[in-house]
Amino acid sequence: MPLPPPTAERTRMHVRSVQLEGYKRNDGCWDIEARLRDVKDHDYPLSSGLRKQGEAVHDMWVRVTIDAQMNILDAAACVDAMPYVGYCDRIAPDYTQLIGLNLFHGFRTAVKNLFRSTRGCSHVSELVTFLPTAALQTFASDVHDNDDNGHKPYQLDRCHALESHSDAVQRYYPRWYRGQKPG
Repeated sequence: MPLPPPTAERTRMHVRSVQLEGYKRNDGCWDIEARLRDVKDHDYPLSSGLRKQGEAVHDMWVRVTIDAQMNILDAAACVDAMPYVGYCDRIAPDYTQLIGLNLFHGFRTAVKNLFRSTRGCSHVSELVTFLPTAALQTFASDVHDNDDNGHKPYQLDRCHALESHSDAVQRYYPRWYRGQKPG
């Protein structure tokens, strides 16, 4: 179902595109790549110079290499378009600090702590927060969601629809259904 129609006439001013891609590597690891791109629908004057309509104000990339347990083995960031050339792009090497983190265990909190305030780029850090769910979807391509291997399916208890007490779990994953929610 799409959004309801807008209630007033409007003019689009900005487009942010976020793209994530997951790759299975031939060495048994996985790459998750993320890209954030901001463009304006009009010429955009900045202190550092004019960005022409459609020219990227931000174009930033992150790639992490992970193992099957979601541990980050390698990380890279790059900044191809930015408002302050020679300044914004200096932070990209700092994102190697992601190495050693686990995408499913305290990841977003660790990112906030590592790159809070002026210790990171707000755009790259925001992009990094998309990595766990992109990794999950990438892994999902390789695992049947109802494969009964004796282990609780990875997607259960990660959102409201698939809470162990939900009707959806009762219907699609009856083995893992836990009855009515306590309290």
